[in-house]
Amino acid sequence: MTRIGIDIGSTASKVCVIGEDDRPRFEVLPTGWNSKITAGIIKENLEKLGVDLESAKIVATGYGRISVDYADKVITEITCHGRGGYEMAGQEDCSIIDVGGQDTKYILVQDGRAVDFLMNDKCAAGTGKFIEVMANRLGLTIEELFDEAKRGNPIPISSICTVFAESEVINYMGEGRPKEEIAAGVIDSVATKVVTLCQKKAIADKCIITGGLSGNEYFAELLSKKLGRTVTPIPDGRYAGAYGAAILAGKVEKN
Repeated sequence: MTRIGIDIGSTASKVCVIGEDDRPRFEVLPTGWNSKITAGIIKENLEKLGVDLESAKIVATGYGRISVDYADKVITEITCHGRGGYEMAGQEDCSIIDVGGQDTKYILVQDGRAVDFLMNDKCAAGTGKFIEVMANRLGLTIEELFDEAKRGNPIPISSICTVFAESEVINYMGEGRPKEEIAAGVIDSVATKVVTLCQKKAIADKCIITGGLSGNEYFAELLSKKLGRTVTPIPDGRYAGAYGAAILAGKVEKN
């Protein structure tokens, strides 16, 4: 039986297909401006791969989950990320730090279930969008922003508000401050915001990072220093939600 998890996020949509061999296969594509269109593209791609959608069990999650009208069930991001992150952590109890495009999530997982969580979804500061805005302001790609940050000593940048932070970056640029110092300040600001969120809850001995920055070792090291414990980067961590959705699909009834 084929199980499919579809995680339509604010900036990227992830798909996980688990076939008879129980091995997850992942795909990603930009969400674009319309989640309904993205869901349709995903359906077409699955059909091109020879997936029988009539017999497959499908769970949708994420920001645009209700747009997947061919899903057998929709399940919240917290539940799916918790289940997928647990698998990626080696089926160990863990804390999951998920830095998404529009929000940051902290999830505490025990025995494969999310038992506590907290989200920052009121402000873009501390999210992927914040990093994207700052990279654009500096004329850099996100990869280049991190490369610059590794070489610089961070200068203070607001972790409270994207608007304030952007004004500070503009001022620093006007003062002629080195680009690597500004870049380091931006990433340090994001890490501070993320750690502040995590410290409001109990933290497991094992911590992993998922989302768009999941494979970024520099960011994981920065979080580890600020949190006082090792945060492990997960190379396929951006697919945690889709993976969890695919696993949970095995337990749903076909429509």
